Amino acid sequence: MKSSGIYSQALLWKTLGESPPRDAHAIRRFVSLLPSTAFALLWSIALFTLALLSLLYILRCLLHFQRVKSEFLHHVGVNYLFAPFISWLLLLQSSPFIAQESTYYSVLWWVFAVPVIILDVKIYGQWFTKGKRFVSAVANPTSQISVIGNLVAARAAAQMGWRETAICMFSLGMAHYLVLFVTLYQRLAGSASNNLPEMLRPVFFLFIAAPSIASLAWDAISGTYDNVSKMLFFLSLFLFMSLVRIILSQLRRRRIEFE
Repeated sequence: MKSSGIYSQALLWKTLGESPPRDAHAIRRFVSLLPSTAFALLWSIALFTLALLSLLYILRCLLHFQRVKSEFLHHVGVNYLFAPFISWLLLLQSSPFIAQESTYYSVLWWVFAVPVIILDVKIYGQWFTKGKRFVSAVANPTSQISVIGNLVAARAAAQMGWRETAICMFSLGMAHYLVLFVTLYQRLAGSASNNLPEMLRPVFFLFIAAPSIASLAWDAISGTYDNVSKMLFFLSLFLFMSLVRIILSQLRRRRIEFE
């Protein structure tokens, strides 16, 4: 998910540079003054990076299939399988060369969105059918990556004018986000979220990513940044402030222990 930053930046620069109004924010006016080649270069670098990472992962699937299989069966590792498709969908939405109304855009959307749906069925289905795989036992912050995948696909579908498809993906993502949100706030002793390794603690910032992407997705679906989009944005802002407070308190505690 760390590598998704460059693809998100490409999408951000495209959004800021698209037909800015006269009373737009100063940052948006500044972006509109940059040459189009600068954005094309950024997008090309992102494309090259993602293509290289995808090639390396394909080689891993061929050469170390058992490791990939173990990731697919692991309650944390399986969520990271969404990351390549999320990155490709973000890169598709920020493309300066493929029109959103073109056939190529539609075909690529299906190529990247279908694996997200398949993984949804795998993850969400096991919560209902497999004995120890209940959501209260296996839910962890990385589970929100699946939600982000649905919301990114919903935004891409809305930009093509596929409103019903976008609403379907959005409702699927938000329904499971609400389940995860409540579950992770009411963690049971011994649950997966409590036993998350320290090296994966930065994924707690996914609490911010999900409502932020949901805000953008609903903006694309409704055609305007209405109250629903604003509520989702303020939710992400509140979660960000909460995480910052927790981090500062932990740093203060460690400094006291060190002294």
